[in-house]
Amino acid sequence: MKVIRTIPELRAFVADSRARSRRVGFVPTMGALHEGHLSLIRSASGACDDVIVSVFVNPTQFNDAGDLQAYPRDEEHDIRLASDAGADVAFVPDRAEMYPPGFATSIHVGGVSERWEGESRGASHFDGVAVVVSKLLLMVMPDAAWFGQKDAQQVAVVRRLVSDLNVDSEIFAGPTVRDSDGLALSSRNTRLSAEERVTALGISRSLRSVVARADDGEVDAGVLADHGRAIAQDAGVDVEYWAIVDPATFEPVERVGEKVALAIVAGRVGSVRLIDNMTIPAVGAAGRE
Repeated sequence: MKVIRTIPELRAFVADSRARSRRVGFVPTMGALHEGHLSLIRSASGACDDVIVSVFVNPTQFNDAGDLQAYPRDEEHDIRLASDAGADVAFVPDRAEMYPPGFATSIHVGGVSERWEGESRGASHFDGVAVVVSKLLLMVMPDAAWFGQKDAQQVAVVRRLVSDLNVDSEIFAGPTVRDSDGLALSSRNTRLSAEERVTALGISRSLRSVVARADDGEVDAGVLADHGRAIAQDAGVDVEYWAIVDPATFEPVERVGEKVALAIVAGRVGSVRLIDNMTIPAVGAAGRE
């Protein structure tokens, strides 16, 4: 696998791929790769001729300097995993390459970015995501790009951004990958102690319980969200939000069943902030009647 560190070199690779009419896939990451990332890379590899994986811990989307500092980094390990999963190029820029002196542009995606993660992590979080994703998509101009459904609100923000700016790249959301105990894979899981990991299972348990209760016929989204919040809190999770929303707009819904809804949760276990979500199917969809 080729490792590229500069934007001109990346653009040269993409130009060569285009000249040979090759389909280009893109998987943006912040490193600390795990099976969730690798599943996205494998999906891209199965659909595209050339797959580019970016590894860049984007500082502009962190509102907590301690969280940025603590974010795990292992470039050599990430490159090996990406290669084994089918990536052809690892784009590994440094901060100066992405944000040179004098960089002054910001991008704000209204509406979908305002609540939940936008409130909990600050308005600058999704602005930072929008800037780095825009830059990367402009550099690569992929036929398709893959993001993880675990970061569902980020996916919705990216889809709004791509639609509004007429970016000619298809956006795919790969399903959340979980450990055998149900915990959603996250680069932050490595910071959990054994005891904290047990506590963190309350997050996925609360989601499964809510989906099951909806499947049994409960349609009041407020009742369902209160039920999920109580389960997570009883497990010891410091819940920031627990809500049921429209998966495209991230506006709260009052009822479930008429169309697909998304249960979302964020909370802290010790010093580690975790997020997760699960789909609540519409009545009449597979698994619900």
